[in-house]
Amino acid sequence: MNNFFLKKPAVFVVIGVLFISFQSFGSERITRSDYIQKWKDVAIQNMQEFNIPASITLAQAILESGDGNSDLAKASNNHFGIKCHDWRGERVYYDDDEKGECFRKYKNASESFDDHSQFLKRKRYASLFELDIKNYQGWAKGLKKCGYATNPAYAKLLIGIIEKNDLHKYDKESSERQVEIIEKNDLHKHEKESSEVQVEEIKAKPHSKNDKTIPSSIFLSTSRKVDVSENRIKFTLAKAGDTAEKIATELDLPVWTLRKYNDLPKNTTLIEGELIYLQPKRSRSNQAEYIVQAEESMRSISQRFGIKLKRLYKKNGVTVGSELKPGTKLILR
Repeated sequence: MNNFFLKKPAVFVVIGVLFISFQSFGSERITRSDYIQKWKDVAIQNMQEFNIPASITLAQAILESGDGNSDLAKASNNHFGIKCHDWRGERVYYDDDEKGECFRKYKNASESFDDHSQFLKRKRYASLFELDIKNYQGWAKGLKKCGYATNPAYAKLLIGIIEKNDLHKYDKESSERQVEIIEKNDLHKHEKESSEVQVEEIKAKPHSKNDKTIPSSIFLSTSRKVDVSENRIKFTLAKAGDTAEKIATELDLPVWTLRKYNDLPKNTTLIEGELIYLQPKRSRSNQAEYIVQAEESMRSISQRFGIKLKRLYKKNGVTVGSELKPGTKLILR
């Protein structure tokens, strides 16, 4: 990957540091502790979705971006030094192992963190996912072995960053959060089964007889019911008067994550019976394709099939904000 500070001869390192310092003159540098605090929740979230240790994500971001202070991170939001490869988005060029190498450019840093998790899902890194998710040392050594970076000391550097900054505690925190969610869902299930409160059946009209992506009937009660979609994502249904803040408070979730999971702008009014995901949507659906119906939007289809909205746009080459015509065939996986 990038590693400008690590792979060049000493003289070029000095020149590079002086150059970056000159460019950054007058701008405030991010401290490591501030950088960790800013991105730890995203790393924990990605650990839950992609099974990549939060400590590894943070250590790689710290190392590759210089705590978010590198030119590549500041100008292009690339925090992991990921080169273009088969990238179809915006790109920038920097001198790295060779002159004028191509690097990915992102709209924001969050996209960089998401793309890093997707990047590690490649077949090249498959052996890493056979390791214990809390084995950060094995992951660090495995990343070097799989060729993530050319620096021979890459694994030692990652391990050093993790241990010096106690980043492994976030791996434990992520696991504990998952246990809490499971226990909380079990409690809700028990309350639901023992309650004699009458429930209201909401029937969802399926696209076709073979369309089982959304259950034909979903039950609501006075308690908050949490269920799991066909795409293996936990969700609840909005009640009358619900807001993202109210649901997040009831289920002990940060409201910004709930908005992100559901592509909800601030002050969005929720509709009774609307499906609200409590975990990140997937990059693909169980169903291969879908024919757009009248009055449907990319977001409503994204919610229906539990597929990330930006991935749905990207898979189908659809421009954000463009009109979606009924009869259009969309690729879901």
